Amino acid sequence: MANNIALAQNYTDLLDEIFKWASVTNDLTSPSELIREGQEAHTIVYPQIEMNGLGDYDRNNGYVNNSVTVAWKTAEFNYDRGTKISVDVMDNEESRMIAFSRAGGELMRTKVAPEADAFTFAQLAGTTGISMGTPADLTSATVLDALYQATVKMDEDEVPAEGRLLYITPTLRKAVVMLDTTKSREILGYFSRIIEVPQTRFYSAIDLLDGKSSGEEIGGYAKADAGKKLNFLVVEPSALIKWDKHTASDIIPAANNPDADADILKYRKYGIVDVYKNKVAGIYASTATT
Repeated sequence: MANNIALAQNYTDLLDEIFKWASVTNDLTSPSELIREGQEAHTIVYPQIEMNGLGDYDRNNGYVNNSVTVAWKTAEFNYDRGTKISVDVMDNEESRMIAFSRAGGELMRTKVAPEADAFTFAQLAGTTGISMGTPADLTSATVLDALYQATVKMDEDEVPAEGRLLYITPTLRKAVVMLDTTKSREILGYFSRIIEVPQTRFYSAIDLLDGKSSGEEIGGYAKADAGKKLNFLVVEPSALIKWDKHTASDIIPAANNPDADADILKYRKYGIVDVYKNKVAGIYASTATT
């Protein structure tokens, strides 16, 4: 059994590495020290700090009194997804032991990472109160102005400039790069990092398919009817909470499987993506018209 445990741990580490490589939203994961367990198992609490501004200084009485309030806000976990893969030991052996390992790797690369990214972007873009550009099907002729408007809006809202991340479709990113002008280079320089996001995981709203209802048997996600394609999303990471409370990648060897002569991989991801209510200005979304 010890060998099985060691094998399972090594395999879990491998799957985790594949996920990190395939995901484009790892930079948005929140520091764990900002997260506390809520009174109920399905909730967390996070700090929100508020204080008054300056007042007139009085030469006789000195300073006006200020107050600092650290309020712990409660939020519910909003992502709980999982699946189970079973591979017959003979199928695995006859494929020279790659069927099971390849299946796990493909799960992370083609299913888990894209869905986690799509959920993150949809949650951020769907948050009430964030800054939104006018919906438009951007081209090389219009994308620079849209990016400029985004930076101006965030500057006016006093969002810190040094940590802004630009998530943008490959098509629009390359359209800007191909312009190769002083203006295009300057505007791209407004962002600390630029990350290309495939359009297939870049929507303002998605539906998570349950994997069992009629028409949803394939699982995964799909663009919601009310959703639109995202052109780009500008994010200041401290504006959001993105945290996985529980991630399970368990392997059950065929010898311990009472139902079939097959190795089983169980995968579950339970977490939250949310935006601090007093930091909605740290998110700017540009959507297409559809």
